[in-house]
Parts: sequence; C-alpha cells; structure tokens
Amino acid sequence: MTKPRLFRLWLVLGSVLMILLIIVYWDNVSTAHFYLHTSLSRPHVLEPLPTPGQGEEKEFTSDVDEFLDKLLSSGAKQNDLARKKTEQPPVLASGKPALSHMEESVRGYDWSPHDAQQSPDQGQQQAERRSVLRDFCANSSLVFPTKERSFDDIPNYELNHLIVDDRHGVIYCYVPKVACTNWKRVMIVLSESLLDGGAPYRDPLDIPREHVHNTSTHLTFNKFWRRYGKFSRHLMKIKLKKYTKFLFVRDPFVRLISAFRSKFELENEEFYRKFAVPMLRLYANHTSLPASVSEAFSAGLKVSFSNFIQYLLDPHTEKLAPFNEHWRQVYRLCHPCQIDYDFVGKLETLDEDAAQLLRLLKVDTQLHFPPSYRNRTASSWEEDWFAKIPLAWRQQLYRLYEADFVLFGYPKPENLLRD
Repeated sequence: MTKPRLFRLWLVLGSVLMILLIIVYWDNVSTAHFYLHTSLSRPHVLEPLPTPGQGEEKEFTSDVDEFLDKLLSSGAKQNDLARKKTEQPPVLASGKPALSHMEESVRGYDWSPHDAQQSPDQGQQQAERRSVLRDFCANSSLVFPTKERSFDDIPNYELNHLIVDDRHGVIYCYVPKVACTNWKRVMIVLSESLLDGGAPYRDPLDIPREHVHNTSTHLTFNKFWRRYGKFSRHLMKIKLKKYTKFLFVRDPFVRLISAFRSKFELENEEFYRKFAVPMLRLYANHTSLPASVSEAFSAGLKVSFSNFIQYLLDPHTEKLAPFNEHWRQVYRLCHPCQIDYDFVGKLETLDEDAAQLLRLLKVDTQLHFPPSYRNRTASSWEEDWFAKIPLAWRQQLYRLYEADFVLFGYPKPENLLRD
C-alpha cells in the first residue's frame, strides 16, 4: 500500500476515533435521556390561578419553541414509544416504605397521621418568604459566593437539581434532606416520566426509592444542552418565566445533623469509602481501616459529628471536590438570587406547605403529598449535637452557611454562637 493511501487511512481512523471520544464525553457530562416527556409548550401560570375546565392552556409563542417542536416531534414520538415498552420492576403495595428498625431509629421517621391545616395567612406567609429572599438578594450587606452572577453564568453542571415537568408547567429544585425523595415522587407522577407495567405511576409511594433517585428518571436543566444545543439557555429562560418554580428548605444546621445521621450513622458503603475513610484518617488518626463499612461498624469505627464538622471547615475539602449535595448550601444548589421562585416551602411546615402548593398547582385532586413523612431531627436538638463542638468551629460553620440562614428567614442560632 502506498504512503498516500496509508496516510488517508490513518486520517479516517483518527477522525472516527475523535468522534467516538466526543460521544463518550457528552454521555459522561450531560447524562441525558434523549426523549421528550411531552410537548415543550404547556405553561402553568401561578397568578391568577386558572379555574379547572375553564378554557385551554395557552401555547408558548416563542419562535424557538415552534421550531424545536417541529424539529424534534418525530424523534420524541419514537422515543416515547420505546419508553412505553419499558417495564419497571414490581414494587411494594402503597403505604409506608419498607425500612429496617435501625433505619427507622436513626432517621427518626414519624409515620403517625398528620392533618394538614390551612391557616388563613398562608398566602401572606408565602409573600413574606419571597420578599425576604428578594430583599437579601438585592441587599449589598449580604455577601456570598456566586451571588452577583447572572443565570447565564451558572455552569451547566450546576443546574442538575432543577427538575422540569412540562405537562403541568412546574420546576422543582430539590434539596437533599428536605423531603426531596417524596417531592421527586410527586414530580414523577405529575410528569408521567416513569411507567409501571406500561402505565404511569399514580400513587407517589408506589415508586421504588431506587428509581426516585435515578438521574435518568427526571428531566433536569443540565440535560437541555444535549437536547437543544445553542437554544438550551433560551428555553430555560422561557420556562423559568412561565412555569411555577418551587423549592423546600430547612434550618441549615438541622439539615447538617440530618445528613450526618443518615450517611454516617447508617451503613452506607458509598459514603464510607468516599467520605468516612478520609475523615477517619485525617481527623481521627486512623491509619489502617477496614475495606467495608460493615467491618468498620463492627470494629466500632465511625465518623464522629466532630470529624464531620472538621471536614466541612477544612479549606482543603473543596479544593479536592465541591461539597456533596447532602451538605452543599441551598444557594449553591438552587440559585435563589438568579431564579425568582414562586413558592418557598419549609420542612418545619411541610404538611401545610405541601397541601397549599398542590392546591396552587391545581393537582390536589390528582394526588396528595405522601402522608406522615417527617424526620424528627428537631431544631431543639442543636444544642446537644453542638455541645462538644468548639465555639470557634460553630462560629466558622455559621459563616459557611450564613447565606442559607438569612435568605430563607431562619434566625441566627445565637445560643450556639456565644459562650
């Protein structure tokens, strides 16, 4: 074979290899499932609330929406057909998810019935929460990283917590340790993004936990780039403007306690290898550690709450990798100064807020928020948990999470921050 032919052959092979590498890169970065759950243009307007059965929903008038609808409709239909053929594994009957006695004890679940009471001032309460959020985002006295950047400046990978339901025009930013498992279940039911025996799930509690936290189950903003390319940011902004956006938060210190209890007091192989082993080596002076979490627990080797706080305060921690989502600040997960949320719920008023939100979305007749889900990691426990944490550490930890306290109206824990 002549040299020119060899050169052309190597050129072709090199091009093919480069294309394969690009495909692999996109799969790793965006992890998107390439199908549309439904049409792009079905907005839900929060105010004024529509009356059921009164007229039809208006379609987006964006030229980009119309263009993408035509461009992707055939591919979306094919992918929807393929998705409908997918069978999900059998699930438990409706009711309380199966938890071990140990998990019940550590997580502190309370399955007793709780009736959601609607107070006449809930509308005013929401207005106040949103006002506090907007005021402090505009107030120069509160300074924290990423506050001043625009929505366009947010990297694509930081938009992975914004779940979109195009069927009802809803965007939910999930915050781990704030009832996000059940809110994800609600979003799956609303969006019909997961099938059971060929039909969409109707009861949130029927959805197995392993499917709830599978990233391929949800349509999130970080997947838009792979679907829509250069139109992705434009479409995000349209949906942010027209859709109802909500999140749920909780007292930042209590959320940290809850994260510690569920990830380090229960046997969790992933968190043991990735986080507990380094913490025990760095902050507990253990040089030889068991290979598995079960062996470590049997030997009495567990991360202490003090070790966990040291890890959070260690400046080297985030030089290696960003905080895990279970203890990452809410302002970094949900970007509240770049996204104008329509509804701010709190775990402390979960029953009332959940019922109010479903009514506002006009879906309260279709489903109910899974009842009696609450974690008893109470604010009153803070003094006990932080009793052995040095004052200087507590003050430093508050500064680390101060933006979440202030933005979402949680009082400064003065009793923990002074002698």
